[in-house]
Amino acid sequence: MSVEVKIPAVGESITSGIVSVWHKKSGDFVNAGDALFTLETDKVSTEIAAETSGVLDTVVPEGREVKIGEVVATIDDSKKAPGGATVERKEKAETKTAGPKENDEKALSPAVRRIVDEESLDAGKITGTGRGGRITKADALAAVNKVSVGDAAGISEKEAPSPTEDRQMSDGRIVRKRMSPLRRKIAAQLVMAQHTAAILTTFNECDMSAVQELRAKSQDAFKKKHGVKLGFMSFFVKASVAALKAVPVVNGRIEDEDFIYHNFYDIGVAVGTERGLVVPVVRDADKKSFADLERDIADFATKAREGKLKIEDLTGGTFTVSNGGVYGSLLGTPILNPPQIGILGMHKIMPRPMAIDGRVEVRPMMYLAFSYDHRAIDGKEAATFLINVKESIEDPKKLSLDF
Repeated sequence: MSVEVKIPAVGESITSGIVSVWHKKSGDFVNAGDALFTLETDKVSTEIAAETSGVLDTVVPEGREVKIGEVVATIDDSKKAPGGATVERKEKAETKTAGPKENDEKALSPAVRRIVDEESLDAGKITGTGRGGRITKADALAAVNKVSVGDAAGISEKEAPSPTEDRQMSDGRIVRKRMSPLRRKIAAQLVMAQHTAAILTTFNECDMSAVQELRAKSQDAFKKKHGVKLGFMSFFVKASVAALKAVPVVNGRIEDEDFIYHNFYDIGVAVGTERGLVVPVVRDADKKSFADLERDIADFATKAREGKLKIEDLTGGTFTVSNGGVYGSLLGTPILNPPQIGILGMHKIMPRPMAIDGRVEVRPMMYLAFSYDHRAIDGKEAATFLINVKESIEDPKKLSLDF
């Protein structure tokens, strides 16, 4: 009997997605639980697994946009695996004796696999510079650049057809590429934020000396005890929570003609990926230790890079912290993440001469930017919030250190 493989519901607001890559091909025997394909939506990418064992028959090609509930394949569960365990042992033996080129498809890391899949690259044509000829992330990105600029040593459009209808002019001066669902969602969200909120940004700067000294002093013991490094982000999450408690309006949102105050602190932490910016949410940040925060942030960063974030990881935040300093940004104005009405922007730490008690001293300084919705937050409240963050960072003992 043939069992239909349908696109499952992956979130309340998601109605469609793109079958970005098939992990199994038509005619392959699949076991229950095997990953069949990756569904890319405007929020996350999700691997869809087989619910039963049998022979797969795909009916939708890679790159096709599909609706929730649409049938994309069937599995004939009346057929058994040919040769059973004997075939499995044979495949393993072949894998061991195969050369690097034959195993390129199976040896790709998650990060490389995502780039290859999304850019429709032929892994067999990418020269691997890693150990044993493995393709590294840098190799994959270099291949993407060659395709984009029409490099003479790159791959032509005919050699690497794109499921997202990329088109390149004959002279190579222009490349038209369809935006991914995530990129389109980000674009729509940013425009919506600009159109629906009265966004203002206020600035301040903080002296990072105390945090740097405390971090350097505690790093070895912290890592030995908790298994994670002590970063700057946990300090700013803690400082933001303290400031939100001091200025509760920043932790709320506007809904029609009402204003809703949140008595919980779910803090979004912006993470940049190859596919775009995502904002996973650290739940109940006020109840978590520095070690808990660092584990959550590190886990989210890994999931984001590998495309394994779930819908529930990205929804329900009350405030967001974004660190542009990791990319070298000295100063910027972050855009709100609706329906939130506040976002804190961190920036690069730069040594600058400062007047300290009548003397000029060089201190490690960071500019802070707080963007807010002026419909709900006044300038006084915005300045008070940012000064609270600044004071907590400059005197971290206020943050109930629990190293």
